Amino acid sequence: MTEISEPLSAPLDIGFDYTRSLGPVLSRFATGLREGRILGIRGSDGRVHVPPAEFDPKTAERLDDFVQVSTTGTVVTWSWMPEPAAGQPLSHPFGWALIRLDGADTPMLHAVDAGAPERMSTGMRVRVRWAAERGNGIRDIECFEPASDTEQPSPQPDGDADGSAESEPVGSIIAPVHLSYQHSASPEESRYLRALREGRLVGQRCPVCRKVYIPPRGACPTDGVPTDEEVELADTGTVTTFCIVNVPFLGQRIQPPYVSAYVLLDGADIPFLHLVLGCNADEVRMGMRVRGVWKPRDEWEHTLQNIDHFEPSGEPDAPFESYAQHL
Repeated sequence: MTEISEPLSAPLDIGFDYTRSLGPVLSRFATGLREGRILGIRGSDGRVHVPPAEFDPKTAERLDDFVQVSTTGTVVTWSWMPEPAAGQPLSHPFGWALIRLDGADTPMLHAVDAGAPERMSTGMRVRVRWAAERGNGIRDIECFEPASDTEQPSPQPDGDADGSAESEPVGSIIAPVHLSYQHSASPEESRYLRALREGRLVGQRCPVCRKVYIPPRGACPTDGVPTDEEVELADTGTVTTFCIVNVPFLGQRIQPPYVSAYVLLDGADIPFLHLVLGCNADEVRMGMRVRGVWKPRDEWEHTLQNIDHFEPSGEPDAPFESYAQHL
């Protein structure tokens, strides 16, 4: 064991753009938004749902009776957002509100640009503010803004609640997904990461079953006892299972096809996921012996990415029995 030191902590950002297929009901809703119209759908009990529901909440039957509703409505309930987060509709303080549009029987959630919380109230009248660019689903409504009690909705394009107008439907939208948080590593993980910064691979051994875990767990999942014996491992190992990545995606740094594989380091009892390069993707196989290819020392940080990838070591394949219990 090394001496106890402060656990490591660092901000982490995870994000990607998710392309969502809308289906016939939400496609009609998104197409209407692009054209400056808001469509709801009538249920078996006569209520108009906005946004439209695909299935009746009462009978679970499919719904297809579309209804065009107004671009003005009433705030049912609300809360104030004094410090907007990244990706929210507005970058300055605003209100989140459930808004029941005129002609609808259910409220929809959206932002209200009221300027100050004292201008927000239950029962206030609001109207749509359309986004400059359309075709992004609910984001076609930039936000709502206060309206007078007597204000009439602005003229809307001639619509086809039944879908008779000729227009290219919005079949999918891109939904950005992003998460930012502060990750604090456990003491065991911190020692593992500090060892990586020094070019070492460190795991921990269970005193009962003698299994070696990397990254360290702190406690053995089999026996439930602390894994307090550190073990330094080599950067050579065996491919247990793998997949060939053929599909490109945003942020991909390697041109497909390439291999993502579970590598069981010599002396370890649990494999971890990494890249296997240095050969054709179709040459990678279970039991292949590999070794780590490290980045230049001046690029080392507290991360497993210090090993850029694994490559074939040229050794004979490991027998299946040697890794059969680690798949």
